[in-house]
Amino acid sequence: MSDPLLDTDLPVVLHEVHAAATPYLEALTDRPVHDPATASLLADLSGDLPDKGEGSVAAVRRLLRIGTATATNSAGPRFYHFVIGGSTPAALAGDWIASMLDQNAAFRASSAFATEVETVALHWLRELFGLPEGYGGALVASATFANFTSLAAATHWWGERHGVDVAADGIAGLPRLPVLSGGYVHPSARKALQMLGHGGQSVEVYARDAVGRVDVDAIERRLASYGGPAVIIGNAGEVNAGDFDPVDELADLAERYGAWLHVDGAFGIFAALSPRTAGLVRGIERADSIACDAHKWLNVPYESGFAFLRDPARLGRAFGMPGAAYLPGPDDPGGGYAMLGPESSRRARSLPIWATLAAYGRAGYQAMVERHVDLAQRLAGLVDEAPDLERLADVPLCIVCFRARPPGVPDSALDGLNKRLGEALIADGRVFAGTTVYGGRVALRPAIVNWRTTERDIDQFVATVRELLADLTP
Repeated sequence: MSDPLLDTDLPVVLHEVHAAATPYLEALTDRPVHDPATASLLADLSGDLPDKGEGSVAAVRRLLRIGTATATNSAGPRFYHFVIGGSTPAALAGDWIASMLDQNAAFRASSAFATEVETVALHWLRELFGLPEGYGGALVASATFANFTSLAAATHWWGERHGVDVAADGIAGLPRLPVLSGGYVHPSARKALQMLGHGGQSVEVYARDAVGRVDVDAIERRLASYGGPAVIIGNAGEVNAGDFDPVDELADLAERYGAWLHVDGAFGIFAALSPRTAGLVRGIERADSIACDAHKWLNVPYESGFAFLRDPARLGRAFGMPGAAYLPGPDDPGGGYAMLGPESSRRARSLPIWATLAAYGRAGYQAMVERHVDLAQRLAGLVDEAPDLERLADVPLCIVCFRARPPGVPDSALDGLNKRLGEALIADGRVFAGTTVYGGRVALRPAIVNWRTTERDIDQFVATVRELLADLTP
């Protein structure tokens, strides 16, 4: 029996992908976010594992046919529900190069090229956000992994304060780690604490209202009464309305009481790029650790995030692994980022980051952020002008939180109406914006972070919302 992998038809399959990519990507500007009528095509993916494969060309053609028809077009300009950017042209090309070269970015010994690109990319990201020169970090898969990486370093710091080497002995026998935050704390931070063994419900929430605004005085009282090492989580960019904790005030508390300040800046850290919004992240340069997503406002492909630490040497202590004879040790010149984060085998996710920053620079990203801020204000203005819509929060950055409130509909019916509106929007497919709960009220919270989004897309979004609302309230 001949080996089918020896007949890969590589030039043909790559041509098939390239030929499909251009029309698909060019159509993102006008096509709906998803087409409900194509759902039946997904059945063409299933079936038993074939004994004799259909060949690379047929398999790739089938995947392209189904994928380009049924994929959620979250890379397009009208996907607003989750905070998802698209992929800039340079980032997409960089990602294709990463797949082509297929580097293991674990060690300099496995790929000097990938290690150097990651080093430069991290340096450029630090400069992009205006962080002090001593900050360092590692690229990870997501904001969840960035929170995990940061809070792992905080866990080792906390263990040191109790005279315990967590890397060697774990957290058994230690008291519970005090983690203090306002009500904006994101589930990804809780998930990180869960994975680290502290428990997802270990966060002590101090909020001064139903929305979740942080009660700084209450956190200070807790720190004063505790008297030991603690972790404060500050939130730069709350996901329902884009609000910010006062990071500078939390930094003051951390310094006053010797606490570790972690800032979850998954998308909000990009406020630092514009003088118009930089005040929202004032004090972030004093944080001990910062988590961020790159596949949000940086507009690079999934999966991409990064963590920065004020003392980057802590990453090696937290993520260095027991040696094997064939692996470089933590102090070996052939070592690398596998020792600085949770993943050992690592994709070269630095390539799309390097490519997009090299292509568009600081000025390009500042312009994009400011355009999105303007679009959010345009959306807020359209909501304020509409007699059947109600804005629920200020718009400091790129998220507009609002709900339907048609005249004559009683308050008791509004949550149900808005839930049905969110379901109708997703089922309709022209735009994508589901619901959340903000201050106890069901609402929409479109987030604008895609480089393709324009005024036309914002206007269409509002028009679609009002059209579907009219159908729900005849």
